[in-house]
Amino acid sequence: MIEWRISDRNVEYPDALSFMEARVADIRAGIAPETVWLLEHPPLYTAGTSARAGDLLTPMRFPVFQAGRGGQYTYHGPGQRIGYVMLDVQARGGDLHDFVWRLEEWLIRTLAQFAVKGERRCGRVGVWVDMAPYGQPGVENKIAAIGVRVRRGVSFHGVSLNVEPDLTHFGGIVPCGIREHGVTSLAALGHMVSMVEVDMAMRAAFEEVFAADAAPRAPAACAMEG
Repeated sequence: MIEWRISDRNVEYPDALSFMEARVADIRAGIAPETVWLLEHPPLYTAGTSARAGDLLTPMRFPVFQAGRGGQYTYHGPGQRIGYVMLDVQARGGDLHDFVWRLEEWLIRTLAQFAVKGERRCGRVGVWVDMAPYGQPGVENKIAAIGVRVRRGVSFHGVSLNVEPDLTHFGGIVPCGIREHGVTSLAALGHMVSMVEVDMAMRAAFEEVFAADAAPRAPAACAMEG
């Protein structure tokens, strides 16, 4: 059984990190269940293990935390749904490529419930939206990010989905090191949905993608992202 935790108030980043560290150890020890935690953070930037100093454009704007996950700089803040996933990847077959693909699929299926087509792009982390149907031909914007770490076969960190964040806050960094594209959100695309609705959609999509009898994914055409 997976424990689902949902926080209605902003969670400080160090508190979330401390919880994840402890829960990962307990899952590995067999004394706690796998966990998915949906939450929001106050405005902050996190640096992954591949973060480049030059991609932090305004270092004094918000607190900056070393995350220890894969990836580069990202923003978290109100209006963005974070999904931290503490799952036993080893018990699920140990295929990290498959695991990341399922995280992407989780987000893509969540977005589909709001009539938004999320897509993968080889060589670009996250989930993307072709902006042509929204009057911006030739433009692709990121709507969701992925950054995970696996310790002794158990994952932590996870995904973030832009529901209705202040998109100007992304201007203090080069999100995930990608300068050529922007960011968007459900609200910016004209979909005004509540966080409760997003949570329900995320849980339904997760249970489809991570079900015990879910079919394995097709081989990826490009290298693992995230």
